[in-house]
Amino acid sequence: MVLASFGRDMKIARVMCTALLVILSIAPAFAWEYGDGTAALDRHDYRTAARIFRALAVHGDPRAQAMLGFLYANGRGVPQNYSQAARWYRRASEQGNPTAQYMLGLMYDKGHGVRQDYVEAYKWLNLAVAGASEREREYWVKIRDAIASKLSSGELNAGQSRALRWGGASRER
Repeated sequence: MVLASFGRDMKIARVMCTALLVILSIAPAFAWEYGDGTAALDRHDYRTAARIFRALAVHGDPRAQAMLGFLYANGRGVPQNYSQAARWYRRASEQGNPTAQYMLGLMYDKGHGVRQDYVEAYKWLNLAVAGASEREREYWVKIRDAIASKLSSGELNAGQSRALRWGGASRER
């Protein structure tokens, strides 16, 4: 009985080691491919960039999701499709990508691919500003504040509350 259990445990250990090796071999490839995607963008080879970013995006890479959103929003390498752009920006935004949050906020402001909603726009822009680099922050604050000027004080409070609730929920994950 002990030997049978030992044999079963060894099989499980081998399967787990094999799975770990596969995962470890794939992870560096994703990082390398993202660089290939940005290199394709630099060459204006948008179809190749879209293919690379899509492969990474479906595996959950928020940077690739944001880039794919950009390609759909601008019709680069893929047909222009604001709904698809918003979908990919949202997926990256929900993982905390500030650039995607900023772009999604702009889409809510204009009603591109989503129902126009200034409160939701303010929420995403507020979250983007919180995660912005020093270089981006000043400009993003101006855009966020321009959206805020469209809101009543109640709507502004609602947007701030949504951002706070979302931020707290995302930290709990």
